[in-house]
Amino acid sequence: MKLRNTIMALAVSAAATFGPAYAQTSDGQPVAAAIEQFAAKHVGRLGFAAQEIGGDEVIALNGDETFAMASTYKMAIATAIMDRVDKGELSLDQMVDITPDMMMIGDAALSDTFVHPGLQLSVANLMEIMITESDNTATDTLIGLAGGAAAVTENLRRLGITDFRVDRTTGEIIGEFYGLPGPATMKVAIEAFKTNPELATIVSDRNLDFEADPRDHATPLAMLQLLLAIDSGTAMSAESRDFLIDIMSRTRTGAARLKGLLPRGTPVAHKTGTIGGVANDVGYITLPDGRRFAVAVFTKSSVSSEADRDRAIAEVARSLYDYFYVGQMAKP
Repeated sequence: MKLRNTIMALAVSAAATFGPAYAQTSDGQPVAAAIEQFAAKHVGRLGFAAQEIGGDEVIALNGDETFAMASTYKMAIATAIMDRVDKGELSLDQMVDITPDMMMIGDAALSDTFVHPGLQLSVANLMEIMITESDNTATDTLIGLAGGAAAVTENLRRLGITDFRVDRTTGEIIGEFYGLPGPATMKVAIEAFKTNPELATIVSDRNLDFEADPRDHATPLAMLQLLLAIDSGTAMSAESRDFLIDIMSRTRTGAARLKGLLPRGTPVAHKTGTIGGVANDVGYITLPDGRRFAVAVFTKSSVSSEADRDRAIAEVARSLYDYFYVGQMAKP
């Protein structure tokens, strides 16, 4: 409560004087700094960037620093898929075979449910579970349909987004995190965990070597840029945007992150990411008056509990919610 009261006071006092601002200017910094004071107690390193849809002011902390995205990078994959749908190169009702050797570990709605051959899913349903369940089998199937990791990054460059790179499939990312002999398919992982049961216990442990690898990293400001490009219709058609954001509104992972401290019933459309000491959440939050803001929150190098990491993200979201809403209400 103390942090939120601080943010609300800043919002009221600054409402008359804040013009367009960048996070590292003297105007924008007090809000970010107040949030950092709390978050530093809960996570190793925090970065975030937020902007009201249609507004000019950007609030950010460590906005130009790169972070491992974990599964939030699936937003870039989804964007590349929808671009191909808009071009007529794919269709949402196109059926795709999912064979047993394609099944990946992780958040695994498919591999935990379908243990026999004979599975087909539409592109639309693959998108659904990639976002809402963060399913890695669906993700790696879609990254293949997008043309591979390089094609996903190329699509980001087409949008003018530079500090954001997609290099590997989720199977490759998880395989390298665990030190597996290859991508983290169910077959490879089961054998590895049988040989070394301790592997199953390190999923929440920070891995500084993994974080230092520049692959599959983005800055909070670059992720914010992607979220704004999606919403504005720059990254895809309005129909595709509505389809994607509707899916994001049904996300079932990370209930204690962006959504954790917001008033009950606040609409949130988001995508989470988690691996090692990394906990992230990105998306859109709707204010009581219907205005919305986009936000990307990244963390890394945390030795705290998963609950503390989630709480840090929730505090960022609630503080920004109060800032954007109370600040607007205080304007003459």
